[in-house]
Amino acid sequence: MLAALLRRLLTLLPTLLGVSLVAFGLIRLVPGDPVEVMMGERALDAATHAQLLHQLGLDAPLPVQYGRYLLQLLQGDLGRSLVSHEPVAREFLALFPATVELAAAALLLALVLGLALGLAASLRRGSWLDQGVMGVATLGYSMPVFWWGLILIMTFSVGLAWTPVTGRIAIEYEVTQVTGFMLIDAALHPEPGAWRSALLHLLLPALVLGTSSTAVIARMTRSSMLEVLQEDYIRTARAKGLSATRVVLRHALRNALVPVLTVVGLQTGSLLAGAVLTETIFSWPGVGKWLIDAISRRDYPVVQAGILISALTFMGVNLVVDVLYGVVNPRMRAR
Repeated sequence: MLAALLRRLLTLLPTLLGVSLVAFGLIRLVPGDPVEVMMGERALDAATHAQLLHQLGLDAPLPVQYGRYLLQLLQGDLGRSLVSHEPVAREFLALFPATVELAAAALLLALVLGLALGLAASLRRGSWLDQGVMGVATLGYSMPVFWWGLILIMTFSVGLAWTPVTGRIAIEYEVTQVTGFMLIDAALHPEPGAWRSALLHLLLPALVLGTSSTAVIARMTRSSMLEVLQEDYIRTARAKGLSATRVVLRHALRNALVPVLTVVGLQTGSLLAGAVLTETIFSWPGVGKWLIDAISRRDYPVVQAGILISALTFMGVNLVVDVLYGVVNPRMRAR
């Protein structure tokens, strides 16, 4: 198991190198001059423009710039923002808890609903419940995120006024950032109503972000359960007189979770790395919105670091899932 884990870690290195090259190249294909974006309406003469390019290291040939970028990465330096002049790592660490909180809430929602709906559909195969669950799952998977988010905002925020539209907490609450996770910090806040406000602000973004994952997990759980329920050991367990609940939860579900874990791992990485649209729609101050703003400002170091860290997060989550395979299914520990 340890040898397999080390092999997987070694395979991450060329993957990260490829991601760094793609991130470095793609942002430079975006039209626009970062110096002009930085200076805004202020007029720049050619000499000043050239001086700023030199100070930022953007006048060197692209291979030289990429070499400098790799050297910085090897030293643990993600660079400085061209706009704020702050270290990119500091900006990322300040915003990452908001993205993690949103992704964790969406994943929790997806796991609870997805596993429950998939399990119920597999146990009632061919019934109206099965057909209804699969229909809703297909609809949830196919809905565009921006459309679904706007529909929920118009319904629950504008129409019914049940939930806030943007942000992480109401402006009247001055919550001290202790952990960076608003639900935890609001719970520590002495003023009543802060935690409820944070929860209401989180509800709609988590629902929008988790809808697609819920559909995927529900479909995979149903498919895997239907396959496991046909196995000989399930029929043997039933023949021994075990209760239906014990057969389903202890024998069938545990083995059915192996392929579901793969989907959950992919969805977790996607939620952490792909919350861009959701954060933009709800003005959620996380990494996704930070990247969108950086792309519009041609902030090369921010975009490069954001893409690289998102890819590293995605690969790390999948590495954890591989380890969990051995926990769920002992037969895979020796692989």
